[in-house]
Amino acid sequence: MSKKLEVWRRGKAEGKKLSLVTAYDHAFARLAARAGLDGVLVGDSLAMVVQGQSDTLGVDLHTMCYHTAMVARGAGNCLVFADLPLGSYEGSLAQAWDASVALLKAGADVVKLEGGAEMADTVAFCAQRGINVCAHLGLTPQRVRRWGTFRRAGKTADEAARLEADAALLAEAGAAFLLLEAVPQEVAARITRNSPVPVIGIGAGPDTDAQVLVLHDVLGLSEHTPGFARAFMEGAEIVTDALRNYADAVRQGHFPPATGASD
Repeated sequence: MSKKLEVWRRGKAEGKKLSLVTAYDHAFARLAARAGLDGVLVGDSLAMVVQGQSDTLGVDLHTMCYHTAMVARGAGNCLVFADLPLGSYEGSLAQAWDASVALLKAGADVVKLEGGAEMADTVAFCAQRGINVCAHLGLTPQRVRRWGTFRRAGKTADEAARLEADAALLAEAGAAFLLLEAVPQEVAARITRNSPVPVIGIGAGPDTDAQVLVLHDVLGLSEHTPGFARAFMEGAEIVTDALRNYADAVRQGHFPPATGASD
């Protein structure tokens, strides 16, 4: 087992809270590593926060591999998670294997896929062949057009029971991690207590083993921030002010500075 994976296994066993953030390029992966985060996720959320799309469905495997390679080169001791994009893993076990291998070759340590019990065979097939899989439950953004909106999951007793059953089945199938998105706190807490593998939460309360947020939400750069997220700086204002100051300096002749004839 790699040292990066051991950090997560030990964190689960010792009750140590872990943190990760999305990253889409080398520069921010390097900063996440410098800040001491435990992991970075190359999320298909890049479709929304980097490419300006309305959902995550437009990202393909080539794009995910491209961004994963950049992130992996800067991630240092951070465990690198990477999303399998829509259409790259649902068709067959062979398709899922090929897509997962492509992300691993790009530098991922863990591949993430969305879905419940229907993905158990895929998880088992990849896990038995040495791939670390993170199973994503709850709000599954790749299925947003089916629901018509980004909806919370597990709000009814039946939904909660299905989530708990799916989580147990996927862990038994060999998932190395579970991710719960937009799940009620009490449901996430039960799943975390009963899970033999680390559980990552986003909008699922404080009781999961780890938390993940979208980088642009953390930095205050997002145009639209979900209610469960938190900005830890007013990045949009800071960047806008810096760019405005630069433009003003150019317009006023203050930048670049004048140089001597011998320079």
